[in-house]
Amino acid sequence: MLAELRALRGHDAPTRGGRTFAYVYDAGLDGLDELTAAAYSAYATVNGLDMTVFPSVARLENDIVAAVAAVLGAPGCQGTFTSGGTESILLAVKTARDHARATRGVTQPRMVLPSTAHAAFHKAAAYLGVQPVVVPVDPVTFRADAGAVAAAIDEHTVLVVASAPSYAHGVPDPVTEIAAAAAERGVLCHVDACIGGWILPFLRRAGREVPPFDLSVPGVTSLSVDLHKYGYADKGASVVLYRDAELRRHQYFAHAGWPGYPVVNPTVQGTKSGGLLAQAWAALQHVGEDGYTALAARVADASDRLLAGLRATPGVRVLGDPAAALVAFTLDTDGGPDLSLLLHLADEMRERGWYLQPQLSFDGLPPNLHLTLTPATADRVEALLADLADALKAARALAPVAVDPALAELAAGLDPDTLGPEDVAGVLAFAGLDPNAGLPTRTAPVLVLLDALPGPLKERLLAEFVGSIFRI
Repeated sequence: MLAELRALRGHDAPTRGGRTFAYVYDAGLDGLDELTAAAYSAYATVNGLDMTVFPSVARLENDIVAAVAAVLGAPGCQGTFTSGGTESILLAVKTARDHARATRGVTQPRMVLPSTAHAAFHKAAAYLGVQPVVVPVDPVTFRADAGAVAAAIDEHTVLVVASAPSYAHGVPDPVTEIAAAAAERGVLCHVDACIGGWILPFLRRAGREVPPFDLSVPGVTSLSVDLHKYGYADKGASVVLYRDAELRRHQYFAHAGWPGYPVVNPTVQGTKSGGLLAQAWAALQHVGEDGYTALAARVADASDRLLAGLRATPGVRVLGDPAAALVAFTLDTDGGPDLSLLLHLADEMRERGWYLQPQLSFDGLPPNLHLTLTPATADRVEALLADLADALKAARALAPVAVDPALAELAAGLDPDTLGPEDVAGVLAFAGLDPNAGLPTRTAPVLVLLDALPGPLKERLLAEFVGSIFRI
């Protein structure tokens, strides 16, 4: 059985070695993986549902939240350990919704989001019945416009969101200005620091300039930070912090109206393994403040070298002013982004053993390739840039991929809500997403077509395709 698992794993992208620039966070520290695996194993059978039966669960969580609060919090703040950024964000949105209903009588809740806010906020909005109000960002800096955010706040607004930084471009929003606008209107403000919260403070400690973004900023009432990113714990491990315990109580679910045991759930999950809690605790204890500072400096140095190399490459345009860990770039030809060339480049790099994450165009923002830097990538930057130059030359020699205008016009007229199974299967097959044929080896033709489709149709097709993969 173990041999079969290892064989299956061999088909996945590597999670260690510094060649996968998305989804994985590798500290490159000897012994850390073994430590977290042992810590998880020691607590794998512990049920985090009831801390009165397993009191060590409360001790570990309090230690983790205290460590996070010491770096990102303010006096009196409280928090909760969660399974990841999506759960932390969902809980923050629930808290804001219920707080506004209890204190202001809001029954038609809205949430103001920059267009670069993580998709998890839209997921939370869909789950919790909160209307997202999306505000465009500056098309040059990719930062949220604090004035536009302030103008979008009304009597129904329960939460305003800022990112530190945004995932797509690695650019921090003006948190101080956004939080002040929210506070002026008596509205809560959440900072999504899921990806940046455990590297930005240590970059500051290493001598880098980092603007204020955490609970020390007046008006910031909650913050999310993922420890399975730059905390280098295993997935999933995250913390959501609140200004005080009174605010946090709106996150909790309690129910005594049934004949079973009284239920009190701080998070979305009920039963959950104590293993994830234990391994995150072990990672924080093992790496420590000095260790995280050294790792952050290593990432920043890698980012400096990568950005210099990208900016020296003809046709490459780095988007915005990245905050040292995330980089997004596009390729320009004849004064504009070249989607076909960009996606050919992603395919060519994948053939050379590198994974760069393609991101499609959105609301006037250009398509790009996204790179997440970790300490393990620091020694790979020069090799990456050398292969990038070679891959770019190969990509320019390939025929451009384009969408038939007639097909694009036809697709624009389709109603995703009325498409039947055969219609969906036909469009998927045309797009190169035939589940019976397996995943495509080159994604440029597929992504070019998806980029041209209207958002609702794109979402329907992607959901159907993923549903076709998970079938028995």
